[in-house]
Amino acid sequence: MAKRDYYEVLGVSKSATADEIKTAYRKKAIQYHPDKNPGDKEAEEKFKEAAEAYDVLSNADKRQRYDRFGHAGVGSSAAGGGGFGDGMTVEDIFAHFGDVFGGHFGGFSFGSSFGGSGRSGRSSRPQSRGSDLRVKVKLSLKDVANGVSKKIKVNKYVACQKCHGTGAEDDKSVATCSTCHGNGYVTQLTRTILGQMQTQSVCPTCGGQGQTITKKCHACSGEGVVRSDEVIDINIPAGVMEGMQLSMHGKGNAARRGGVNGDLLVVIEEEQDKELLRDENDLIYNLLLTVPQAALGDNVEVPTIDGKAKVKIEPGTQPGKVLRLRGKGLPSINGYGTGDLLVNVTVYIPESLSSDEKQKLNQLRTSNNFQPSQSIKQRVFEKFRNLVG
Repeated sequence: MAKRDYYEVLGVSKSATADEIKTAYRKKAIQYHPDKNPGDKEAEEKFKEAAEAYDVLSNADKRQRYDRFGHAGVGSSAAGGGGFGDGMTVEDIFAHFGDVFGGHFGGFSFGSSFGGSGRSGRSSRPQSRGSDLRVKVKLSLKDVANGVSKKIKVNKYVACQKCHGTGAEDDKSVATCSTCHGNGYVTQLTRTILGQMQTQSVCPTCGGQGQTITKKCHACSGEGVVRSDEVIDINIPAGVMEGMQLSMHGKGNAARRGGVNGDLLVVIEEEQDKELLRDENDLIYNLLLTVPQAALGDNVEVPTIDGKAKVKIEPGTQPGKVLRLRGKGLPSINGYGTGDLLVNVTVYIPESLSSDEKQKLNQLRTSNNFQPSQSIKQRVFEKFRNLVG
């Protein structure tokens, strides 16, 4: 099934502000929250759909790519796999967007008893999130045309193998937090003119872990993470562009003492080709002909991404003429069509001539065939006007 437009999912316009998008997401999340719709698979899918839309539209970079390329610019095909909506559980959504809600809304709590037959349960502990990493990958035009798999080595935070990310020396070195009694949250009741208001916040003692460490792991000093090199496989789809950013979910820094890993953001850089220029999905080649070639015609070869292509030059070809080789450009990242190779014709005029060459040209100076006709003048002028207009 085709994905719906993210703006349509949240019910906002394309000019919506960040606050309007956040408010719209809160309303949708409350409407389709699993505690409010127990056992309703359709509501669960809409809950996930709203979270996926908010994940894109709340991020300035992702929103810009989505506005330009649609789902192809932010989906799993462009992200090297593992997009937000691909295998993401409801619990992951609670952990990812817990700060959007910060407690109880509409009589139920976010991150509570999904799968509990609608019973209002205790809120799940807040999960920390590792920071994102950003790397740049240089691609040739051939890489862009065909797509490419690359291996990169990234130095990042990974879970400590000694303590498995807990930060504790052993299982006996962990105690239940005395402030929140293992909940990870503390609750406050405040009296207002509208009655009692209940608010929740992350426990200041344990940082939401629900546990405190009595003896820190000697390998990571209680952090739960250590620095290490990791080789990551990146699958880059065909048709990407300079500056495009691909997101690999969960391949960033590990979170302290468990939690959700950050993402690896892969920024595309294009290596400048020696002969071909890129214009969106089209490629441009500047073909330099000699005067005899342009006047008499010729068969020449021009470079393409995959090798060479033969081009026939008709007699009397004028400078500025563009020859189009269809399908010899770059594929669209969304899979709709392939660009063309545009061959721009220029003519080389000799910068120095021998006496014999000058004499021959002087003999042709007054020839009618060497005088441009009015139609040629008009055609050249039209090209010039389009160029500067």
